[in-house]
Amino acid sequence: MTRGSRQFRVRDDRGQAGGWEVVPFGLLVFVVGTLLIANVWAVVDAKFAVIDAARAGARAYVRADTGASATTASRRAAAATIAAHHRSRDRVAYPDPRAVPRFERCAVVVVTVRDTIPALSLPFIGGLGRGFTVVGEQHEIVDPYRSGLPAGSACGG
Repeated sequence: MTRGSRQFRVRDDRGQAGGWEVVPFGLLVFVVGTLLIANVWAVVDAKFAVIDAARAGARAYVRADTGASATTASRRAAAATIAAHHRSRDRVAYPDPRAVPRFERCAVVVVTVRDTIPALSLPFIGGLGRGFTVVGEQHEIVDPYRSGLPAGSACGG
């Protein structure tokens, strides 16, 4: 082709959009990453809830008036704390009344609260998989100077 006539132009790759085949893969990575972060946060949130519930249960136990009401007060306080964290009370294991010590001064009370988190939580579907068990534990001592209670062996005399 000569200079004055029509020029023949070859098109090259400039201005072309490429990589559309990667968009579905990127979307898949985004969705899986979002689900992973949401599930990690669910475990962290559950850990906060069971720690608070164990703390509330132990405090309620050591502040109760009698040994008979201590276990009931502990369970109620733990259940109320779990409900305040908007967690399901059905999946939570509360303190076992047979595992508590005698209600006396200097007694060490250990309250353990467990919650089971599904391995994968999906909206509108619910939890899938076996899941994780999150444990919160709190140790409290019945006041050694409290009146009206017998002195325990841990008081040292």
